[in-house]
Amino acid sequence: MHPIDIRKYKIELREHCRNFRKSLDPDVKAEMDAQISERVKKLYQYRSAKVIMVYVSTSIEVDTFKIIENAFKDGKKVAVPRCIPQTRQMEFHYITSVDQLTPGSFSVLEPPAHYPVVSDFSGALMIVPGFMFDCFGYRLGYGKGYYDRYMSRYNGAAVGICYSNELRTHMYHGRYDRAVDTIVSEKWIRRCKKYISKKRGGI
Repeated sequence: MHPIDIRKYKIELREHCRNFRKSLDPDVKAEMDAQISERVKKLYQYRSAKVIMVYVSTSIEVDTFKIIENAFKDGKKVAVPRCIPQTRQMEFHYITSVDQLTPGSFSVLEPPAHYPVVSDFSGALMIVPGFMFDCFGYRLGYGKGYYDRYMSRYNGAAVGICYSNELRTHMYHGRYDRAVDTIVSEKWIRRCKKYISKKRGGI
């Protein structure tokens, strides 16, 4: 059995997911995004969180503006990511309004660099983007590694959001890939299984 080329495998999956998301009718996508936002709000991790760390969505992603709006209404602190120039690193900065965001790296809305940075993860919930997730919480990201690097030092709760047809039983992943605890789609909430390497007698 030949070893799989994980890089090629992920490139093909990303292209598949991009095509699916681009094909969605805008009204259908908006309804699915609204359902995901409502399910996130019902999570114990959300209700108990003091800080919501959430990405600022682009047109091809699950919309997070309603999640941000809900968090403000619910009296929670909100922090959003900013990519650090000339690095593959990012930080989450506290904001008090989406009006504070301006186009930054990859034309994504970002907070100003001088805004306070999240350094204490107690009471935090991170909403993690992904093209696809598997039942163990591993994600197919966008290929830059920003979230995997950040999550290597993050010890709070992490929830992935995607559409229901973007869940797989298992995806190949690298040693540096980081898993989320829970996945939310427009149809369901899934608690993730623990992955056990074959080398240790698991799946």
